[in-house]
Amino acid sequence: MSATTIPELVCPAGSLRALKLAVDAGADAVYLGLRNATNARNFAGLNFDDQQLREGVAYAHQRGRQVLMALNTYARADDVATWYRAVDAAVELGADALIVGDIAVMAYACKTHPQLRLHLSVQASASSHEAIDFYRRHYGIQRAVLPRVLTLSQVGQVLRHTAVDIEVFGFGSLCVMVEGRCALSSYVTGQSPNNAGVCSPPSHVRWQDAADGVEARLGGLLIDRYGPDEPRGYPTLCKGRFAVKGRRDYAIEEPTSLNTLALLPELMRLGVRAVKIEGRQRSPAYVEQVTRVWRQAIDAAAAAPDRYRVEPAWTAALGHLAEGQQHTLGAYDRPWR
Repeated sequence: MSATTIPELVCPAGSLRALKLAVDAGADAVYLGLRNATNARNFAGLNFDDQQLREGVAYAHQRGRQVLMALNTYARADDVATWYRAVDAAVELGADALIVGDIAVMAYACKTHPQLRLHLSVQASASSHEAIDFYRRHYGIQRAVLPRVLTLSQVGQVLRHTAVDIEVFGFGSLCVMVEGRCALSSYVTGQSPNNAGVCSPPSHVRWQDAADGVEARLGGLLIDRYGPDEPRGYPTLCKGRFAVKGRRDYAIEEPTSLNTLALLPELMRLGVRAVKIEGRQRSPAYVEQVTRVWRQAIDAAAAAPDRYRVEPAWTAALGHLAEGQQHTLGAYDRPWR
């Protein structure tokens, strides 16, 4: 791979305001979804109707940026037409690419709109070059978003053996399960990211005052308890704290944000074509601040990769925005291996 690959900065847009701030702060592309279950961030008050999407596409295109539409949930057997209509809408409204996970949706897009660029969603959970090549051969996928379960060397292995552009997550909430295959939420609520577009649907989340603090419940199940002044993350089962044999702790991994600023020159050397910021459910201010930091970092690494260093101001800015105000390299760095 080229030693001078400069990755695109792909930023989240849960609203038109967030889209405009991301573009103005230096995003090369924004990703967004419609206001229905076809995208994996189907929260009330977020996402785009047709008019907003049209306006957002125009705003981005006037400034030389791209709009990627996330159509990354799995079509329901009794309502596949909703997903097909979303494909048609993406084309009609001017999206530059679709981020897709369901092979039925890919097949429809490939057949009906062969000119439409397709990106393989992280929800497809393709973690090998063989899997990615399958989607390329059958559905014309031009980019694949890797799940956050691969080490840096494994990312390099994928890049060395595929002609498909590779996108990796750079910052944001870290999924600690097998992305695209997690069904924990559905055990408690009957809804999961792949069939309803949201993990821990807000309609099932309850915050209840208790004598010793605040309880977080999902579908009636107690999954965490916070002290009066303790920071509270959004309640998901995989990041809950549970009492086991007299000890109360995180069942799998405590809430913390992925932050790969330190790995940026290496990702560039490997040939990563895009770095993705997680957070369509976050505020426009979050999107603007994270985008601005990452724009500065990518520009610095591109200008002088051998002299690149993570600036303290970047770390401080991202620290205030991180989940649990903690950073990790996630699976990229596994010192126990």
